[in-house]
Amino acid sequence: MTSIHHNKRGGAAGRIDIDAVLDAARECVLAVGVRRTTLTDVAKRAEVSRMTLYRTWPDISALVASLMTREWVRVTGEAVTNDPVESVVAGVRALRAHPLWRKIVEVDPELLLPYLLRRRGGSHDAMLALIEAAVEAGQRGGTVRQGDPTTLARAVLLTAQSFALSAGTMLGPTTVEELDAELTELLRRYLST
Repeated sequence: MTSIHHNKRGGAAGRIDIDAVLDAARECVLAVGVRRTTLTDVAKRAEVSRMTLYRTWPDISALVASLMTREWVRVTGEAVTNDPVESVVAGVRALRAHPLWRKIVEVDPELLLPYLLRRRGGSHDAMLALIEAAVEAGQRGGTVRQGDPTTLARAVLLTAQSFALSAGTMLGPTTVEELDAELTELLRRYLST
């Protein structure tokens, strides 16, 4: 079976530069928000046809979901250290500072509701895998308490998600740095042996 993607440079049939399309989508969303971004806008910016995009993503929501997965996985993956708590707190900080995260939270927060209330997204699964691996490594090294690593990772992700999304509602006089210190303490105590 041959791929239905096309390369914008006219190279080997069957390929488009997914990262270039996602980069174009990112720029569109940063400029006008998700609700005002169209597949036509993204296609123009990526220099591909709109129909080429439709072959990969049925609508702008699917494209933005792919974009969010790429961005959140990248930023949290860059925060990984040997310490699972430091990794999670650094990931929360990095997400809060990420321009796309900020734009979506400020302009299109309803886009996040399905991932908070109904289902996990691809970025959740990737983050859970990172956290679970860190928990397992900590358990082997004796720095993380025993327990089902999957359950521990899910509890950690739920906590981190809350701090990433809702910290702004708890500021003044408390600072974001103080909340991050509390997140660190909370996770250290939760995971400690």
